Amino acid sequence: MSTDRYGTVPSKAVRADARRNREAVLETARRVFAADGVGAPIDEIARRAGVGAATIYRHFPSKEALFEAVILDRLLELGTEARVLAAAPDPGAAFFGLLIRLVEEGAAKRDLADALAGAGVELSPAVVAAADELQRLLGELLVRAREGGAVRPEVGVADVAAVVLGCVAMERAAAGDGPAGRLSTVLLDGLRGPAAVVGPAEPEPAG
Repeated sequence: MSTDRYGTVPSKAVRADARRNREAVLETARRVFAADGVGAPIDEIARRAGVGAATIYRHFPSKEALFEAVILDRLLELGTEARVLAAAPDPGAAFFGLLIRLVEEGAAKRDLADALAGAGVELSPAVVAAADELQRLLGELLVRAREGGAVRPEVGVADVAAVVLGCVAMERAAAGDGPAGRLSTVLLDGLRGPAAVVGPAEPEPAG
């Protein structure tokens, strides 16, 4: 890093270096928390990011704050996907598409599963707000799917949340034992209403 004639580092260079370090920490934390959940040690994140623990604490005051930053990013991404699905013409496909996405994320990334299950994590207002917005969007998709007959009329948002968490738990427990998503498909099919399309339509008989 270059210095000025007084031997000090220009502030712009310091800020750029700090941004790079922060992004490196966040990217590494995403991978480590996804694999190990909120229990991952901060020293391991620092080691994999190629920085010292002190560098992490300069950007994030605690491991919980770093975990929340990662979870907030995941929830915002899922919220964006939910808004795209909300504009889809087929409400049933949109609803089940979001459920499958939530199950895939939760099964593959332990940090999201920990956050959704409240595994000893006290979430910040920003994370709670993002989770509430995702739940609101899920509720809108559910209403549309129920009205279209793709979801059983008695199913509520709390039921859907319980089913998603159950699917995540099953997929994690059954990892490597049979085709991925098989158990979730069976459980999610229980939400389907009379107008739901599970697979391609059967061809009409010839003649």
